[in-house]
Amino acid sequence: MDVARVMALPIAQQLLRDEPVLHLSYTARDGGPRVIPIGYLWDAGSFRMWTVPGSAKVGALQADPRVAITIDIPGPPPRVLLVRGRAALATVDGVPDGYLQASHRTMPPEAWDGFDAQVRALYEQMTAITITPEWAKLLDFETTAPSAVEKLARERNPARQ
Repeated sequence: MDVARVMALPIAQQLLRDEPVLHLSYTARDGGPRVIPIGYLWDAGSFRMWTVPGSAKVGALQADPRVAITIDIPGPPPRVLLVRGRAALATVDGVPDGYLQASHRTMPPEAWDGFDAQVRALYEQMTAITITPEWAKLLDFETTAPSAVEKLARERNPARQ
C-alpha cells in the first residue's frame, strides 16, 4: 500500500487528528538509538515540529536525517501508525505559529496565553523539523497486524488466505 493511501485511511486520520504527541526515533551522535515524545502538526503531506536549535536531536538529525515515527493508542484494539522518512531542518527566527499550534494541542485553552508569552520570551530562534513520509503502515489489529502475526495467521489457517 502506498504512503498517501495509508495516511488517508480513516484510522490513520483519526490518530493524526486526535493524538497530539508522536514518538520520534532517530540515531544519536553516539550511534545509539533515541526515541522522544514531541508535539507535531500534520499538514496532509508532512509532519512539522520545532525545537531548540542547540538541542541534541538537531545535531543528530543533521548527521543522519533518517527517522521513524510512531503515533498510537493502546486500545483495545490498539491502533498504531508507523512512518519512516527523512528530516529536513531549517532555523527560523522567533517562535513559529506552528510550534504554538502544536503545543496548544496538549493543553487546555486557558493555558495558551501564558504558555505563548513564556516561550516567546525564551526562544530567539527555533529549528523547524519537517518529515515527509517515505513509508507508512497502519496496524489496527482488525484489518491489519504486524507482518509476523499476519504470516503466522496464514500458516495456521490457510483457508483464510
